[in-house]
Amino acid sequence: MEKGNFLAITSHTAKLAQDAAIHWANDGLVACQGMDLLVVGVGGQNIALALAEKLDLPLVQAYVFPFTPTKAFPSVLFPQFISKLGGFFNRLSHHLTRQLMWQGFRTADRLMRQKVLGLKAAPFWGLYNCDRLHQYPILYGFSPSVIPKPLDWHNTHVTGYWFLEPAPNWNPPSALMEFLESGSTPLYIGFGSMGNRNPEETVDLILSALALTQQRAIMLAGWGGLRKQNLPSTVFLVDSVPHSWLLPRVAAVVHHGGAGTTAAGLRAGVPSIIIPFFGDQGFWGEHVAKLGVGAKPIPRKQLTAEKLADAIQEVLTIF
Repeated sequence: MEKGNFLAITSHTAKLAQDAAIHWANDGLVACQGMDLLVVGVGGQNIALALAEKLDLPLVQAYVFPFTPTKAFPSVLFPQFISKLGGFFNRLSHHLTRQLMWQGFRTADRLMRQKVLGLKAAPFWGLYNCDRLHQYPILYGFSPSVIPKPLDWHNTHVTGYWFLEPAPNWNPPSALMEFLESGSTPLYIGFGSMGNRNPEETVDLILSALALTQQRAIMLAGWGGLRKQNLPSTVFLVDSVPHSWLLPRVAAVVHHGGAGTTAAGLRAGVPSIIIPFFGDQGFWGEHVAKLGVGAKPIPRKQLTAEKLADAIQEVLTIF
């Protein structure tokens, strides 16, 4: 993930999937008992499709980033500048992305279908055109103000973002409230589920950028474990805080560009600095910059304290 090489990531996960697919299918059979409908995103599509076929259940596709081929813009895994090549290449990039994901899972899918579900193997090119996938509407959980629905998307609904609200009895820690009230409006910095082999090095980079800009920050530890002993008093470390509560209280959001965090930043009405690691994150970074609500994205492997400091100065000056 740190290298951001999607081909390498797919190759690695394909090997893991061959071992895991059998367990996923068995668990899925149990979970589906008594159910009326399957709702599936990109990650579980092939397993859900096999379960729907086995149990004759309706299946609704529900995505948080564009996955249906279109001429309007390139796939989220492709550089967005290829849109200059025209609609044919935009649409082709989506088909290539689908094949990249399917071919990486094809062997695991065959094992799961044959050993657990007693189904014949899927075609070599996958089941993207099967009737079951197109029988019901496709849902997209992002705003049409961010990604307008393409004209060539049929039986498809762009519904607006899907937000998970905090528990009604949630209250912020008193120490966090004291930090918010004790000085200038801080930044939010967090990379969510993205891993870091050297989290202290990442924290040092962040601290250097904050020192250069003389800013305070609330830093989310995240899955990468962003931690460091003896943090300065200008930085407050948290393990978990609802985005819907915190982000409206900060000056800007520095994050990895995941669909959920991007949505939360837009909803809060504060500028974003997106540091994409891989996948659809660069796509959201480009769109945030294009909409004029954030800085140009800085890929994680190109991130330096100076570049982050420049982006912080930019969003605090312009937005």
